[in-house]
Amino acid sequence: MTTPASTTMLFGRPFGIVRLLDGRITQRLDLQALVVTLALVTMALAVSLFALASGEFAVPVGEVIGALFGQASPKAHMVVVEWRLPRAALALLLGAALGVSGAIFQSLTRNPLGSPDIIGFNAGSYTGALIVITLLGGSFYAVAGGALVGGLLTAIVVYGLSWRSGVQGFRLIVVGIGVSAMLTSLNTWLMLRADLKVAMMASIWGSGSLNGLGLDRLLQASIVLALVMPFVLLLSRPMRQLELGDDASRAHGVSVERTRLGLMMVGVALTAIATGIAGPIAFVALAAPQIARRLAGSAGVALLPAAAMGALLLAASDVLAQRAFAPSQLPVGIVTVCLGGLYFAWLLMREARRQP
Repeated sequence: MTTPASTTMLFGRPFGIVRLLDGRITQRLDLQALVVTLALVTMALAVSLFALASGEFAVPVGEVIGALFGQASPKAHMVVVEWRLPRAALALLLGAALGVSGAIFQSLTRNPLGSPDIIGFNAGSYTGALIVITLLGGSFYAVAGGALVGGLLTAIVVYGLSWRSGVQGFRLIVVGIGVSAMLTSLNTWLMLRADLKVAMMASIWGSGSLNGLGLDRLLQASIVLALVMPFVLLLSRPMRQLELGDDASRAHGVSVERTRLGLMMVGVALTAIATGIAGPIAFVALAAPQIARRLAGSAGVALLPAAAMGALLLAASDVLAQRAFAPSQLPVGIVTVCLGGLYFAWLLMREARRQP
């Protein structure tokens, strides 16, 4: 049973407290972060609605909504539900997964650069998938499995090389950058020795694209993410306690290294899912948690706003990829890299203004 939420103030910020099962389970909600999350979700859905309605075959918004509820003409149903809906929904799901993954790693490293893009887990997933494509051949499932195994092995290597009586965030980033550089070299070598046709196919996949993904990929992504998200929710509270420092976390009964390893595995799995489905998509995991944190005005990164921001960024990037040079379509990974470059430029100018 749920009791009404009560509102209180903590450190000058309004919080709502939701009590479930007659108070046996309580959840504290940052109301400002909740409002920002709802606004981001609304914008992401609006972008997706635009993606469903626009294109070579324009469909009125009313007919798009009717098609989603099975009340449109067969032609509108085919265009909206069978052609465009899987791509738009995948942009939301994979963007949210990348946003959560970035938030986890930035919380673990306590550094805004501590995202899977920088630490090398994206490169590890790409290497695993590339090995399957160029050396073994195989189906989508083999490529997705290769991406997952590559990401997990990279996480184990980075974690092991970072270990010095525990893992410190800055050391994890430095080791990750080194491992990422080595994996990038290996990826280049794999591409150079591959058959030309296979290398071209791998190169297109490596750009990160949602082109041609259908309902089957949407179903697979939904099932796998549904399996992973409970672990994210289970580890979200100890993740917050880890931000207080290792000693304070141990004082609260948190198993520090076990929790940190579990969070790394979950974060890598989220990155690998996105990579396995659409190829490597850069900068969403890096930028989404930081932009969401600034909008919410919170001290640290939060999972829900980061997920909503990731979904909005990838959905908007995919619309740009489809419409900017129509009828030609760009890989969405190229658009996210361009937006990521602008984000970095803005970040550098902002930091430069702060210098005395």
